[in-house]
Amino acid sequence: MKPRAEGGFQSNIFVMRKNVFWFVAVVLGALLQSTWPDFLKVEGVLPDLTLILVIYFAIVDGEERAMFTGLLGGIYQDVASNTVLGHHVLCLVILGYIVARFSHRLVTEHPAIKAALVFGAAVAHGVLFTSILYVQKPDISPLFLIVMSVVPAAFYSALVTPVVFLLLGLTFHRKELIQGAI
Repeated sequence: MKPRAEGGFQSNIFVMRKNVFWFVAVVLGALLQSTWPDFLKVEGVLPDLTLILVIYFAIVDGEERAMFTGLLGGIYQDVASNTVLGHHVLCLVILGYIVARFSHRLVTEHPAIKAALVFGAAVAHGVLFTSILYVQKPDISPLFLIVMSVVPAAFYSALVTPVVFLLLGLTFHRKELIQGAI
C-alpha cells in the first residue's frame, strides 16, 4: 500500500468505485427502460435513458467513457429488443464519439444546451437506426417512423434530461459539486 500523501492507493479505490457506479448506472438505466415501460410511458412515448447516459458521459468524461456506455447499453438494448444484434451498439457508439468531440467546443453547463444536445442526438440516433432498419426491411415507411416515433421520443428524452443529469451529477461528481458550492 502506498501512503496517503501520494494518493495512489486512495485514487485507485476512487477510480474502481467510479467504474462500478458507472456500470450499475448503465445497467440500471437499460433495465429501467426495458422493464418499466408503462411507468415511464407518456402518451405511448418512452425516453431513451441509455442515450441520455451516453450523452451525459460524452459531455462529462469524454469519448472513451461515452463509447463504452454506448457499447454496454447498446448490447443490453439489442438483447432486450427484437432487433439484430449490433444496431443499437453501432448507433450509440457513433453518437457517443461525435457528441463527445462536439461537446469540447461547446459551453455545456446550461441545462438548455444539454437538452438540445440530447434532442439532436436522439433525432440522429433515430434516423441512423431507422436507416439501418430500412436497409434490412424495405417494406417499412421510414419517414412515418421518424415523424411518429423518433421525434416525440427525442422531445421526451430532452425533457427528462435535466433531472437525469442532476441525478448522475450527484452520483458521480458529488465531490466536485460540493467543492464548487463552497
